[in-house]
Amino acid sequence: MTTRDPHGLTGPASSRIYDFSIGGKDNYTPDRDVALQAFESLPAARLLPRENRKFMRRAVRFLLDEGVRQFIDIGCGLPGNGNVHEVVHGTAPDAPVVYVDNDPVAIVHYQSRLHSVPAATAVHADAREPAAILKHPEVTGLIDFDRPVGVLMCSVLSHLLDEDDPAATARAFREAMAPGSRLALCDLTDENLTPEEAAIRDELVERTGVMITLRPRAYIAGYFDGLELADPGLVDAPDWRPDRAHEAATGWLIGGVARKP
Repeated sequence: MTTRDPHGLTGPASSRIYDFSIGGKDNYTPDRDVALQAFESLPAARLLPRENRKFMRRAVRFLLDEGVRQFIDIGCGLPGNGNVHEVVHGTAPDAPVVYVDNDPVAIVHYQSRLHSVPAATAVHADAREPAAILKHPEVTGLIDFDRPVGVLMCSVLSHLLDEDDPAATARAFREAMAPGSRLALCDLTDENLTPEEAAIRDELVERTGVMITLRPRAYIAGYFDGLELADPGLVDAPDWRPDRAHEAATGWLIGGVARKP
């Protein structure tokens, strides 16, 4: 997800800030400047990208174990190591995967990687317009919403403002999913921020123009309304089915996976 710049090129973009944060090279000076400001002011900012990435991979592997064989990644950001299609195709080589992001740079990079991967594509679209995503011909060309699908929303809804109604985006995908589908979602919560951290966060958002909204746990839990959360429920992202020892959770990112009955 980018800032409000409609082309995602004249200012920092969250997908490229994230790329820099995990050691990528597909980022520009404005992206690096924002990331370094955040690292200096908020120590948790260094850990959050890794928490997000590792949650995504574990969630995808869990969905594969549950028999899910088609995936759509909303707000995919730039490709890195261990992308969704790579994890998926290691188990199910023909399983379709669709990446969606409103950063054109991210989509171009994915498309260059996917030119020889017929079971995957990348679509330039915006999470604020879920109906357009669900009707997009490249999406419907690969994803059959009459069969179970894994919908991934990893640290994307925090980039929507309250007036964008992120709950409506989650609801649109829940309603479109067939029974047996899963929603894998992690997002930023404000429940563990100190007043000082909240003030720094607000100042960074105001100064950089990069949108980010941390929300109460109860609000994030509402993204799963009508679905059945898998154990251990909605928890700190590193504590969701960990597969190895990990650093202490920042407490800023919570996640869960739920099934549509």
